[in-house]
Amino acid sequence: MNIIRFADLCAQGRAKDQRVFIRADLNVPFDDHGQISEDTRIRASVPCIQMALAAGAAVMVTSHLGRPTEGEFKPEDSLAPVARRLGELLGRDVPVLADWVGGVAVAPGQVVMLENCRVNKGEKKNSEALAQQMAALCDIYVNDAFGTAHRAEGTTYGIAQFAPIACAGPLLSAEIDAITKALANPKRPLAAIVAGSKVSTKLTILQALAKNVDQLIVGGGIANTFMLAAGMKIGKSLAEPDLVGEAKAVIEAMKARGAEVPIPTDVVCAKSFGADAPATVKKATEVADDDLILDIGPDTAARLAHQLKAAGTIVWNGPMGVFEFAAFENGTKVVAHAIADSDAFSIAGGGDTLAAIAKYGIESKIGYISTGGGAFLEVLEGKTLPAFEILMKRAAG
Repeated sequence: MNIIRFADLCAQGRAKDQRVFIRADLNVPFDDHGQISEDTRIRASVPCIQMALAAGAAVMVTSHLGRPTEGEFKPEDSLAPVARRLGELLGRDVPVLADWVGGVAVAPGQVVMLENCRVNKGEKKNSEALAQQMAALCDIYVNDAFGTAHRAEGTTYGIAQFAPIACAGPLLSAEIDAITKALANPKRPLAAIVAGSKVSTKLTILQALAKNVDQLIVGGGIANTFMLAAGMKIGKSLAEPDLVGEAKAVIEAMKARGAEVPIPTDVVCAKSFGADAPATVKKATEVADDDLILDIGPDTAARLAHQLKAAGTIVWNGPMGVFEFAAFENGTKVVAHAIADSDAFSIAGGGDTLAAIAKYGIESKIGYISTGGGAFLEVLEGKTLPAFEILMKRAAG
């Protein structure tokens, strides 16, 4: 993917004394007391900001936070707590500027936080007038927010059209490199794990991957729908019977390429959904009418782990079962450790997947952990994300 990289501009000395506008993804969660409960995205934004400061740039950083109403700023929409945390990480004060679209005062070697960009009228609909105003604030626009790369908004697309230079920050560059390595030029066999509660939310991903991958592993409620497609009974388990035809088509598409979608041979069932529900391991052919399938069984998990150890590339999105409950975590745990122990290049994304990676302490053994949920899924679908598209256009001149 041909894009201009901010790291290259800095290395060439082209960021010195320049006004640099960084679109970061600082949309972090807060607890009931208004405190930041998880700061991964803020920490991930630091290298780009430090790179700009070290290069002698005048630095502006902005992000969306929550779902504010355009044109109506409320105190709870403020990036002030984010700026405080960023200041702690940078070891310097990070002032927050409101009403910044008309002009920003920032000197080389300084960094300021521009208040929640989604409060600006026209941001979500990518208003050209707003985009041109924002582009006038900077000499270099840097997109370092992969989590928003699937949205064509003012600060993710519009400003990149009009800024003198539009480039990718280190975080976005790393995502592009990992995605290219995993999907565009994968080392074979290429295995994809697509799991979660619903086929409907990931159907287009399954259809796209069926044309490219060597192994397509399904888990969670998605696996239950595929079990129905294979003519098996699933009791009262979560599934989407109306999508059995689509699941069959994915199975046939894989078969036509000499590949397969492994169907569970054993499952872990309970009579009710809960952390304390007694778990029973059963053959997949012996599921009772009042059973809930909450995980793949140990034999299935072992078979999948064996397959994954032979993979050249692994794409992972979603847990194999209700891994939050100890009795139903084995499938996810076994698969997670198999990915960690594999020599394959692995890329993982999605909130539940990241939670599983954290739970089993395998962060250092995953090739690349994607920061974007919706953006990661759209890449798996084979879509070109708007943020990538405009950066490639600008790089092409």
